[in-house]
Amino acid sequence: MLPNFIYGAFATEHLSDHHIPNMPLIRVQNASIAFGPTTVLDKVNLTIDSGARMALVGRNGEGKSTLLKIIAGEIVPDTGDIIASTGLKTAYLPQAVPVDFEGTAYEVVASGLSKVGQVIAEYHKESQRLGLGEELSETGKPLIDYLALLQDQIDASDGWSLVQKVEQTLSKMQISPEIEVSSLSGGMKRRVVLARALVSEPDILLLDEPTNHLDIGAVAWLEKYLATLNCALIFVTHDRKFLDSVANHICEIDRGNLTEWPSGFAEYRINKQKMLEVEAQQNALFDKKLAQEEVWIRQGIKARRTRNEGRVRALKKLREQQAARRKVVGQARMSVNQADNSGKIIFETDSMSFSHGDREIINRLSTVIMRDDRVGIIGPNGCGKSTLVKLLVGELTPTSGTVNRGTQLEVAYYDQLRATLDTQLSAADNVSGGRDTVEVNGTPRHIMSYMQDFLFEPSRARAPITALSGGETGRLMLAKLFLKPSNLMILDEPSNDLDIETLELLEALLADYKGTVILISHDRQLLENVVTRSFVYQGNGNFIDVAGGYEDFERERLTSKTLKPVFESELNQTPTNKDQKAGVTNASKQTKSVKSKQKSKLTFTESKELQQLPAHISKLETELSSLHQEMNKSDFYSDKVAADNAIKEAQDLQSRLDEAYSRWEALEQKAEA
Repeated sequence: MLPNFIYGAFATEHLSDHHIPNMPLIRVQNASIAFGPTTVLDKVNLTIDSGARMALVGRNGEGKSTLLKIIAGEIVPDTGDIIASTGLKTAYLPQAVPVDFEGTAYEVVASGLSKVGQVIAEYHKESQRLGLGEELSETGKPLIDYLALLQDQIDASDGWSLVQKVEQTLSKMQISPEIEVSSLSGGMKRRVVLARALVSEPDILLLDEPTNHLDIGAVAWLEKYLATLNCALIFVTHDRKFLDSVANHICEIDRGNLTEWPSGFAEYRINKQKMLEVEAQQNALFDKKLAQEEVWIRQGIKARRTRNEGRVRALKKLREQQAARRKVVGQARMSVNQADNSGKIIFETDSMSFSHGDREIINRLSTVIMRDDRVGIIGPNGCGKSTLVKLLVGELTPTSGTVNRGTQLEVAYYDQLRATLDTQLSAADNVSGGRDTVEVNGTPRHIMSYMQDFLFEPSRARAPITALSGGETGRLMLAKLFLKPSNLMILDEPSNDLDIETLELLEALLADYKGTVILISHDRQLLENVVTRSFVYQGNGNFIDVAGGYEDFERERLTSKTLKPVFESELNQTPTNKDQKAGVTNASKQTKSVKSKQKSKLTFTESKELQQLPAHISKLETELSSLHQEMNKSDFYSDKVAADNAIKEAQDLQSRLDEAYSRWEALEQKAEA
């Protein structure tokens, strides 16, 4: 039986900006889907209302991404109904960063507006050529004539408002319109793709692991930005801080079933534990009754002659129910092979520097890491965190300065690129080196038994690693890492793709680890729960040594005049270049305007305005942050009128903040000129 896709069940006209609060946008009814013998989703029901902030949680492989794809219409369930409102706009961002986008960020974002978006992108590109003094278009036609033709097409489509929408979206998401998307990091590409989805003003935004491979600054920015959106949001993430900040409704997928928890993540976890305890009690009573009936059915011949046939049928039904019961998957059990203690000093650096070409990656770092320290390394993508670790362990040589290594070091190194895994071998052979047994703290164990500690059933343990999911590959890395006797553990981005339960087990293991830990991570909760000191990137190759984790650094930064926030590196390296934006005005007029600004000086009024702008921006940011905290509360949508007003106020504050930053940048550029 194929599923039914029914449109128009909830609305006769689709108005993306004017959905009635709590109006159902889409319903998933009794949807089931199986891959091979495994039923991933079993008669799942879910209603998504306008304004929803839903998080899908569950272990790796439970079907979270599959459900997102069903809602997006990318895959069809085996059975069930998908009922959507008329004209529903859905934007879906998959877990993997798309690699097929080419051109500038402006062109990619505008392509989210279908055919008129292509015309807008072409008009923008040719306007830039005119601004640079060129006379012919890429087609060989006179540039002025070609631009006039494109203007006519935009006029016919009533597309000038869409031009403004593209520019505003790029500005809000802090993306330079002229930067080539192919040159960006995975994190910035994800931001461009998100902008492309948002420019079409979807009714439902579906995000699959939006925080993967984003640095701390980018994740914090994304949290604030999502709070300002007026569409329904359904997302999957293993970032616990992100879950707490964004979601007010938890949808858990467990053993094929979906359970809704109308609360934030912290409250869900408390209630989930209570539910598991009740389920265990009920199963124990069920099993006790089944055991009694099995004893009865096996009594002597005399008893069988007089047995109650109704009781026999009831026993058969009990057996069927127990066979159909999907048991809770066991927890991973991790242990580490400990080596003898290292020396008291692990690493000592004196003015250690490292350069690559003209770029200073590490600048004159002097520090001492002692035995049993728990050190976090925090900074944006590409700032040199992995380079710092490689300098410490001796894989790289400093350009200048020195690094001294302690004695009796036994290093276990978790590589975020997973280069230590052999793609030609199975999962088990990668861990054991082809042997049937491994040694865990002096005790021999069969490799399959050890693999089950990391939730690998024999069939998955024998599978080639190319067939493993990201989460399984992460667990495989840990299984291999923990077999190596060590007293220094270096973990480079271990949280990528690991589910929440495995992350928490890793935290507990690191807390009990008798040795030194160096952790590179963008997971704020993991840093908070593991590290006792941190090296935090401050730009230009400089790392500072602070006590505690990321949250401790942020508290200190707010009261400091010298500490800088942890931003995504490309935000600092790539200016927004607002003078190159194409708008409704003629490109040649824009060029003249830019030239006239370069020749002018700041007036007295402008100088005074420039002095006052930082305080004004700080005030707007404080108001917006306070409003975001209110919007993230679990009962925010209980008063729909107040919720709508708060969302509009947040959007207004964000707009005023963008304008203030734009004005500040313009005045700074004018002052420098």
